[in-house]
Amino acid sequence: MARTRAADFEEKQRSILTTAASTFAELGIDRASMAQIASRSGVSKALLYHYYPSKDALIFDIVHTHLSELDDALAQADDANLPAETRLRLIVGQLLEHYRNADNYHQVQLTGKNVLPQEMTDQLRAIERSIVARFSTLLNDINPKLDGETPLLMPVTMSLFGMMNWMYMWFRPNGPISRDAYADIVTRLIIAGSKSLV
Repeated sequence: MARTRAADFEEKQRSILTTAASTFAELGIDRASMAQIASRSGVSKALLYHYYPSKDALIFDIVHTHLSELDDALAQADDANLPAETRLRLIVGQLLEHYRNADNYHQVQLTGKNVLPQEMTDQLRAIERSIVARFSTLLNDINPKLDGETPLLMPVTMSLFGMMNWMYMWFRPNGPISRDAYADIVTRLIIAGSKSLV
C-alpha cells in the first residue's frame, strides 16, 4: 500500500527549502551538508532524506521552485493587450518583486546548477529559456532592428538580466530607491539604450 502524505507535507517541504537555500547561500554549495540542513530545519536527517533522497535533489528543487514560480508570475503579469513597452515595465517590476525575500533562492540558482547532473540542469535551463524568451520577444517588438544584420537582441536581453539579477548584491530595502523605482530605471535604460544601438 502506498504511503500517504502528511497533511503538512508541503508546508514542511517549503520550510526545508527555505532553510536549505539559506544554508547553501551562507556556506556555499560544496560546504553545506545534509546534516547541517536537517539540523537547521529542525528535522531529523532521516526525515530530510524522506523529502529529498540526495543533495542534488534538494538543490534541484530549490532552483526549480524558484524558476517555476517566477515563470508563472511573469505570465500572470504580462498583458498581451498592452503596448510592448508597458508590458516590459510590468514584467521587469514583477521579476524584481518576485526576488523580494528570495535572495538565497536566487543565489542557489546562480551557483547550484553547476553541480547538478545534466538531466536536472536541462530541465532548469528549459524554464530559464522560457523566462528569457518572454523578455527578448518584447524587446524585439519594441525595436525589431535588434534582430537585424548585427544580432543584438540576445546581448541586450542578457544585459537587462544583468541589471536585474545582480540587484541583490547592492540593493537595500531601506536605501534611497525602491524596487518599483528601480524597475522604472531598468526599463527606461534598456529601452532607450537599445534604441540608440541601431
